[in-house]
Amino acid sequence: MEYIYSAMLLNAAGQKIDETSVKKVMTASGAKADESRIKALVAALDGVNIEEAIAKAAVAPQAAAAPGPAAEAAPKEEKKEKPKEKTDEEAASGLGALFG
Repeated sequence: MEYIYSAMLLNAAGQKIDETSVKKVMTASGAKADESRIKALVAALDGVNIEEAIAKAAVAPQAAAAPGPAAEAAPKEEKKEKPKEKTDEEAASGLGALFG
């Protein structure tokens, strides 16, 4: 999570998000920087508009956090139909095909 936070911090400061910058933020915060994770993060964020991604992500949880009155109502019990039991004659009718 700290890798994402460092990228967000760099973005908020108007800095370029590259391996060197992310590593500097990580070490300045006292966290241990893993080179492979930093490379993966930078590669994943290449070409991504972070401000737009944050705006889209901020909308979804708010809509999910406010359930409507229908969601608060107790769930209705569904009527389960009992499976129809086959008579001996119906069960035996399929066996005739086996013996041709």
